Amino acid sequence: MKPVLEVRGLGVSFGVLRAVDDVWFDAEPNAITAVIGPNGAGKSTLFNLISGQLRPTVGRVVLDGADVTVRSPHLLQRAGMGRSFQITNLFFELSVFENLRLAAQRLESKRRMLLPVGRPGPARSRVDELIARFDLSAKAGDLAGGLSHGEQRRLEIAVAMAARPSILLLDEPTQGMSHADTLDTARLIRDLSRDVTILLIEHDIGVVMDISKHVVVMQHGRKLAEGPPAVVRADPAVQAAYFGHA
Repeated sequence: MKPVLEVRGLGVSFGVLRAVDDVWFDAEPNAITAVIGPNGAGKSTLFNLISGQLRPTVGRVVLDGADVTVRSPHLLQRAGMGRSFQITNLFFELSVFENLRLAAQRLESKRRMLLPVGRPGPARSRVDELIARFDLSAKAGDLAGGLSHGEQRRLEIAVAMAARPSILLLDEPTQGMSHADTLDTARLIRDLSRDVTILLIEHDIGVVMDISKHVVVMQHGRKLAEGPPAVVRADPAVQAAYFGHA
């Protein structure tokens, strides 16, 4: 099957520092592709290049067959890219429902843009669907700022899914979570891959090996290895990067 996302020779420099250097990989439809590596390997910078937060010095990003390398984040969202961030990025003074309703606004036609947000329509239907799927029914009227850390992270993923993306970028979705919340989030991400292609940065290697179909390993801004989880885990170069020995 044709990849949803194609990263082709992507790189960016900051002065003499080559933060990301000649990275190539594909993300297949309805599969979880994980990007891992030691701290400072360039993972978040790579995500910023793919999602339009940074403009690459070299290389291309191809989404659903279209070159989107120089598109801004809002245009990439329209093209089908959703993203969550390493630091929780919500409207904390708004309710769970309101956060999701704002994120789903793109599903409305232009003639409905000024109607009350509570009115029935594609966006409201999507919000109701997400509240049920992400187990947020009991919290729908609560302020996002009052949720637990695990609930906020779950809401942020729901917000990224609101506009029905074709690919979802998740940057450290289990960071700071308890063991129980981490397991719940891993199950949720696996379930979401039935509907959307997922590109994931994750520090928990157990989660990566459990839910990913393909793993890309970075070190010093370059791709060190890639392949199925079992193959990557057995790679001596990967073992040396993580543990200092093969």
